[in-house]
Amino acid sequence: MKKFLLIVTILVVITGFLIPKTNTKEAAVKFSSWGSQSETQILKELINNFEKETDIKIDFIHIPQNYFQKIHLLFASKLEPDVIFINNHFVKMYIKANLLEDLTPYFKDEINSFYPEAIKCFEEEGKLYAIPRDISNLVIFINKDIFKEHGINPKIKLRNIEELKDLALKLTTKEYYGINTEEDTLFWLDFLASNGGGALSDDGKTLIINNKNSIEALNMYADFSNKYHIAPTKAQIGSMTTAQMFINKKLAMYIGGRWMVPKFRETINFNWDIIEFPSSEQNKTYIDASGWALAKNSRSKENAIKFIKYISSPKSIEKLTKSGLIIPADKNEAQKYILNEQKNSPKNSQIFLSSIKNSKPTPTNEKYETINDILKEKSQSVLNGTIKAEKAFNDKTIHELENLL
Repeated sequence: MKKFLLIVTILVVITGFLIPKTNTKEAAVKFSSWGSQSETQILKELINNFEKETDIKIDFIHIPQNYFQKIHLLFASKLEPDVIFINNHFVKMYIKANLLEDLTPYFKDEINSFYPEAIKCFEEEGKLYAIPRDISNLVIFINKDIFKEHGINPKIKLRNIEELKDLALKLTTKEYYGINTEEDTLFWLDFLASNGGGALSDDGKTLIINNKNSIEALNMYADFSNKYHIAPTKAQIGSMTTAQMFINKKLAMYIGGRWMVPKFRETINFNWDIIEFPSSEQNKTYIDASGWALAKNSRSKENAIKFIKYISSPKSIEKLTKSGLIIPADKNEAQKYILNEQKNSPKNSQIFLSSIKNSKPTPTNEKYETINDILKEKSQSVLNGTIKAEKAFNDKTIHELENLL
């Protein structure tokens, strides 16, 4: 009898987990996100406020590492969160698998509040699959003191990567390098785009990594360290990062994004600012975005939508931007934030916004994760100076990549 009662109890408990609650006020919303300790603390405060205001429970799933690998597994196990913090590099994979809800009907009034470029990052066939939180593009951080030593205007406007190379040559001395390079595609793909190339066409359906402009730009990027010696090699960087080299006055220029601003404000003891990464209306560089998506099979859909509306509201975005890590995708909040930033470095923070006009979403498709892995692998020998880009992206590699389109 005791054994029977135990089995019944277990079944009741399991059933309680499996059957969704019908009372929307009681249905907990599972919400996943990555983020630093400071960012996570802000999220927890927002969640706490939302719960108090709505009586809706939020189960926060913080995944600081290997985020998308774990989200993949949760979807495969049908244990996916209701609200998923996501970026444009991965969103099409979930869209094509029919795992995300079209948010257009629920956010018609809010869509025009965001930068169109941020909206495009999450659109597919006229449907919006995530509400953008932030936008991200590359800029060039500069040591103004070094610029002054060389008599160079710290507000210089670069038209192309050739001019960037020439500037780095002028700034390179025995004491410091002119600029940094990085192995991650996030950095060198912008060089290709600035030169009229890239990895994929804007619609993500055609391979362009092997066209003349792309090959030329990737070879030049590698030449920064291997031929012109204006950027440190991996061996010369050693155990440091290039960001640390910039902080330690070993780089005159550092290519990075908004996410570096809080760190630089804490550690830099020289005059610094930013200039725009070379781009034009014809050769636009890339912009990325992160935002909140809704699982199509969410058991708490009504409450999840309420939570997305709350966390994407101007009031919430204002709190999220205080860390300095992000530029809001909301146009009004971004302008307001940059206006309030005038007293802090970088003084030319407006560039984070003005450069958007010459930016476009990074071209992706549902196989972009695999494509990106191949790009990283094949570019290694180019970046270390072993072979040229045209050899790395030979017919065999191109065929391998084309099979993913």
